[in-house]
Amino acid sequence: MHQDIGDMGPVDYLIVEFPGSRMTGEGLPLLVDLVERDIIRLLDLVFVHKGTDGTVDVLEVRDTGDEVDLTVFEGASSGLLDQDDLDDAGAALEPGNSAAVVVYENLWAAPLARALRRGGAELVAGGRIPMDALLASLDAAEATASSGGAVTAG
Repeated sequence: MHQDIGDMGPVDYLIVEFPGSRMTGEGLPLLVDLVERDIIRLLDLVFVHKGTDGTVDVLEVRDTGDEVDLTVFEGASSGLLDQDDLDDAGAALEPGNSAAVVVYENLWAAPLARALRRGGAELVAGGRIPMDALLASLDAAEATASSGGAVTAG
């Protein structure tokens, strides 16, 4: 990463768990598409496996199995992730499962981020709403609306 940090968009990460370490590759073409369309820039892609004894091992791309061709992602490493990060990712996994740890820059948001920084603004918090919480909130709002009650923000 030789880019000026002030020019970058927000950087996010995902830990995608594969139960039984079974990777189908179904989402990989979509990840490649996001990179090719300059929506994201892939900074890191690391695969980890959590053994039944709780140990976390880093998998080489060639060690992820023959089911999926991941060679397009070989070398996707910025150096942002260290062993502590990978151990933390592994802690989120069930024993016997593997995961992809993906770190990416949101290129689509870079112009907005640069403009805000130039204006003196700074991001003080960020986050993601878990899908279960989002669905529960939408279901509650729908139930309230269908029962004739008013929906309020909260």
